[in-house]
Amino acid sequence: MARKFLYMVTTLIMLAVAAAFVYRIWGQQLMTAAMVPSVTYAEPKPLGSGAYAKQSMWYARPDISRDNPALWTPKGVAANHDGHAAIFFIHPTSYRERSQWNAPLNDEESAYYAKLFIKGQASAFNGAGEVWAPRYRQATFGAFLTIKNDAQNAIDAAYRDVASAFAYFLSQNPNRPIILAAHSQGSLHLMRLMKEEVAGTPLAHRIVAAYIIGWPVSLQSDLPALGLPACIKKDQANCILGWQSFAEPADTSIVRSVYDTSLGLTGQPRKGTRMLCTNPLTGAPDSAAAARTNLGTLSLRDAMNETALVPGAIPARCDRQGFLLIGPPPELGPFVLPGNNYHVYDYGLFWANIRADANERLKIFLKH
Repeated sequence: MARKFLYMVTTLIMLAVAAAFVYRIWGQQLMTAAMVPSVTYAEPKPLGSGAYAKQSMWYARPDISRDNPALWTPKGVAANHDGHAAIFFIHPTSYRERSQWNAPLNDEESAYYAKLFIKGQASAFNGAGEVWAPRYRQATFGAFLTIKNDAQNAIDAAYRDVASAFAYFLSQNPNRPIILAAHSQGSLHLMRLMKEEVAGTPLAHRIVAAYIIGWPVSLQSDLPALGLPACIKKDQANCILGWQSFAEPADTSIVRSVYDTSLGLTGQPRKGTRMLCTNPLTGAPDSAAAARTNLGTLSLRDAMNETALVPGAIPARCDRQGFLLIGPPPELGPFVLPGNNYHVYDYGLFWANIRADANERLKIFLKH
């Protein structure tokens, strides 16, 4: 599985690099032609009531013991899954086809990659409790490269699946503390979920922490709609964390250009506003930490053919815009996104610190 995980990371980064390169050289028109579906949007059929009661609608949940990617831990980390929290994790985009706007639930390739993402990301939380990670009819990669109504329709359809899964998750966890976590497209859905299902409700008081990783969160135009404050210190619960990782020199212009032309969840423009940047090494915003404080970065030991943690490898600091800078480009693999964007590695860079962070915030939460 470790070798497959490396292949997955390499393949997805290569695709993302190629896409970004095409965009920079030939522009949005060619990028759209290459990745955006040309077919007319077709509304996915309703799942029906009780769909998420089926075990087959989940990649991870407590009654899945075989082939559950969220139960994995790297070598040297105890597989301790007896925490008291229930974790709801939304995986990032793993579907890239142009034949339709939303991934079919039976698409084997996207399911394979989704499991590998869950293995490398959601596994960081399995020490805090039981991880629930739903299948959902995600919007295809090309939906994020166009302003067509079809694209927003696809994103909305994906969100409806996520919301349905979350409702079932809550029905099975009526009283337990909850950790919310996601990456990339998953984080986009998590933000909307928090706005519509958490903010201003009793449920907000049950949230240990929300990890909105790999998606920009405006402190002024998004955060007020999410129902929880940003985490400002390590020993704090009931708050939100978020970051986007770049090595230096960092060119954040692609992310910033999209960010600056969009509206936040409050309806206000994001342009000119600062992004949420939690330093995963300190647990606090707008801070800096040396590499020695990094408890472990996921890395593959080629000789042993196993994924292991490498401590003390990666520093981190937040810049003035709210991007997380990790120093010179680390040797995690041969490919990164243009501009030294380490988006795919947002979790892997700080896997052990995320694990420790979730466990510590759960302890703080349970004391109150």
